[in-house]
Amino acid sequence: MYGTIPIAASFSKHGMRHDWLAAFMMSSVLLTPQLIMYSTALGPVALTIRIVSCTVCGIVAGIVVHIFYKDRLFFNFEGFEPRASHDTHPNLLLRFLFNLGRNIRATGLYFLLGVFLSALFQRYVPAEDFAALFGEANEGFGVLIAATIGVPLYACGGGTIPLIREWLMIGMSMGSASAFMITGPATKITNLGALKIVLGAKRFVLYLAFVMVFSFVTGMVVNVIL
Repeated sequence: MYGTIPIAASFSKHGMRHDWLAAFMMSSVLLTPQLIMYSTALGPVALTIRIVSCTVCGIVAGIVVHIFYKDRLFFNFEGFEPRASHDTHPNLLLRFLFNLGRNIRATGLYFLLGVFLSALFQRYVPAEDFAALFGEANEGFGVLIAATIGVPLYACGGGTIPLIREWLMIGMSMGSASAFMITGPATKITNLGALKIVLGAKRFVLYLAFVMVFSFVTGMVVNVIL
């Protein structure tokens, strides 16, 4: 997100409409190359749902901003300037390896934490109790709870993949998983800190409400389809 905001600020400076910026920033928050790569571990269905739902979320965010902020600015990018790129090595292979190393350092610890939490769930949480809460028999409430716990539990995309995978294996519905995969990155603490600066208090609350409503609706639609 801290990398996205200076880019969005540059787009805004050059005249890009704020509804387009909303679509760009929302999809950037939810769907990074790392998340796509990590999500392959969840299987093709979950990966497809993540890509489609996050893309649609960006589109809907842009439409909402267009409708309600058509003649007003939605973002305030004052103070944000593009940061210098780290990818400057002339050798493309070394540039890729350096970038890969930075990503591993940033997410590797959280991924291991996710594996550890997944093992704890498998060992101490009865599968039947988990299925009763998040399974297909309790769809609406399960989706709502999944959307809610995505707010405090999400620390890193890589760290949550083993958790989601384990939850799906022990009975979580795909809709509940979809809701969690939207609210998680959208309310990651570092993302929220950056968004609070460019949105202000009122629009920040609207952003949170939009994320919760969209994730719940997405989870319910996924459960109906699947």
